[in-house]
This record gives sequence, C-alpha cells and structure tokens, in this order.
Amino acid sequence: MSRIAYVNGRYLPREAAKVAVEDRGYQFADGVYEVCEVRGGRLVDERRHMARLDRSLGELRIVRPMSNAALAIVLRETIRRNRVRDGIVYVQVTRGVARRDFTFPVAGTRPSLVVTARNSDQRSLEDIAAEGIAVVTVPDIRWKRVDIKSVALLPNVLAKQAARERGAREAWLVDSQGCITEGGSSNAWIVSRDGKLITHPLGNDILPGITRSVVIDTIKAQGLPFEERTFTVEEAYAAREAFITSASQTVLPVVSIDGRPVGNGAPGLIASGLRRDYHDHAEISD
Repeated sequence: MSRIAYVNGRYLPREAAKVAVEDRGYQFADGVYEVCEVRGGRLVDERRHMARLDRSLGELRIVRPMSNAALAIVLRETIRRNRVRDGIVYVQVTRGVARRDFTFPVAGTRPSLVVTARNSDQRSLEDIAAEGIAVVTVPDIRWKRVDIKSVALLPNVLAKQAARERGAREAWLVDSQGCITEGGSSNAWIVSRDGKLITHPLGNDILPGITRSVVIDTIKAQGLPFEERTFTVEEAYAAREAFITSASQTVLPVVSIDGRPVGNGAPGLIASGLRRDYHDHAEISD
C-alpha cells in the first residue's frame, strides 16, 4: 500500500507529496515537529504532545496552522489512510513559504503543515528491549534552546551517526561540565547504586520529553526514589541500571555505555518494569 501524507490541506501519495523549494523549513530549519505514538490505532498522550507543539510554535512565533480540533481530525485521518495500528504519527509545522530572507516573512504568510504516519516493527522493538541497547557519549554541540522541538537537528544527526559507527543504538550528549544532558533522540536515565532513578532536570538544555513525563508519573505512582538532577559520565558508568525514553520506543534499557557494561550487562528490573507498565499511565485517545 502506498503511504499517504497530508501536505497543506491535501492527502497525497508519498511520492506526490511535496513542499515548495522556498519553504522556510527547507531553507532555514525554521519549523517544529512532534512525534506521537500510535497504539492499537489510537494516539498516545495526544494532549501532552499538542501542548508541547503549541509551546514550540509560541517560542518561535510561528502561527498555528489550524485549531487543535482540526489537527486532531487530520492526525486520525492520516493514521486511518495509512492503516497504522502500532507505530507513529509525525507532525511538522514551518513558518511557511517566502522569498529567502533571514527575517520573518510578511504578516499573513501561511505556515506549512505536513503529517505522516507509519507502522513500526513491534516484535523487533520488543526483541531490542529484551536484549538492551548500547549507547556512546559524544560532546553536546547543540544550540542553547533545545527545549524547543525544532527541526534543526544536524547535531543530533551527527551524534546518531557517531553512535552507529561505534556499534551503538543511541548517543548520550555530554555538556562542557562533563554531565549527560540527553540522547540524540531520547531522554537519558540512570539508576544509582542505592536504587535512585535520576534524570536531567528540565531547562533550555534538554527537550521536555512527553515519555519522560509519563515515566515520572509511573515512578511516583510506584513510590520509587527519584531525583531530577545532573549526572556525570562517571556516574553513568557506575550506575546499577540505565535506560532511555522516547515516544517511538517508550522505555529501552541500556546495557553498555562506551563499551562498558551497565550493572551486570543485562536489562535491569526497574527499566524493564517501567517499560511493562508505561501504557498503564499514558493517556490513550479515542
């Protein structure tokens, strides 16, 4: 079946879906995006994702392309047309099409909206989770507002490629103080030797992950010790467990960092439990 994309008011076969050459997303990475999990054909944590989309648009002063109610219809129709049962839906909004100039285009320029959806190989993902993943550390060279979910992802691309070339699934980004901020496309977590779950606090230097927030709800519901604070690479090496969180992967245990085993080198009980219980605490839309 040909995949279908929504582009500025039209549902089109992927091969026919195009944006203008002077779209500011293409010219300047002047846009934002969201990735929302689809589970059983239903959106997961839609409300939180749309709230974050609104925030990103507001921070960059990009006009909403349509109301939340209208966008909800587009998301569901794109999922339906692509027959997605378990996978993701991707939403991208740019400042629109205008003559190439660094300053904002004239008032009234319409933002561009693209929505796509695809199934994921859930069996493969479960196999990966059961085995655990490797991560490597790389310098964090991103701009200073990564709390905005911008499409300007070149540093993330380089980090993810470095991870692949070193045989790892994810890169953990390290700031100038030697602390891990987050992953190339995920939030980073460790479980300390005394059993405390630790993740970097919210701020301009990490993305406020939706999956991260649901995991925190799960941790609190289960009464597990938890702390939002910075942690160093050395602390990560010494951790009992480690894991990552993201919308497309929920919770994935980390079993090695820079080639060093985490704990006993196998997925930990806490990370595996959080993955198992995640959707009990997520919001599943109708």
